[in-house]
Amino acid sequence: MFTGLIHGMGLVRRREERAGGARLVIDPGDWCEKPGLGDSIAVNGCCLTVADVGPHRELFFDVIPQTLSRTTLGRLGPGRKVNLEASATPATALGGHFVQGHVDGVGRVTRVIRQGEYRVVVAVPADLMPYMVPRGSVAVEGVSLTLAEVDPQAGTFDIALIPTTLEKTNLSDLDVGDEVNLEADVIAKTVVHYLAHYAGVRG
Repeated sequence: MFTGLIHGMGLVRRREERAGGARLVIDPGDWCEKPGLGDSIAVNGCCLTVADVGPHRELFFDVIPQTLSRTTLGRLGPGRKVNLEASATPATALGGHFVQGHVDGVGRVTRVIRQGEYRVVVAVPADLMPYMVPRGSVAVEGVSLTLAEVDPQAGTFDIALIPTTLEKTNLSDLDVGDEVNLEADVIAKTVVHYLAHYAGVRG
């Protein structure tokens, strides 16, 4: 469980292809957390397990083929910045929203407005649009955000980014055509699933 409040930005140092997927080696930079072997870390919104910790605090993650194909982690290479968040504890302040670290799909940036209010428009896979609720929550690359606008006909949503978010996350690097990990709000998913599969049966 996570909150979508990014703790730090890391840098991909290496990507090692393996028969069972890939191993990502990430330099956590000045992130103050000190993850240990077996800890859960959200990397661009994907919940991964720390497989090893290097002598210079570099973090090793083993990523299976399904995760590589269903998320943006499959396109990560050396030099890419990634958002990092340690898993929540009972003492964690829930300043964002409940984020599971289970990516629902990959969206694509269709527009970036940098003048005035900084906005990013994201095209969403059709099967995820029912979970996009105006003024609701969404995690983009692991960042907890409010849906500023939702256009079901166009299949897009807008997010407005404040200076702190632009400074503390990799969302400031987004440009048209970039892919982003999306996780819909778990409450929205639960409601839509119930209505689609059970509400009609019970009248």
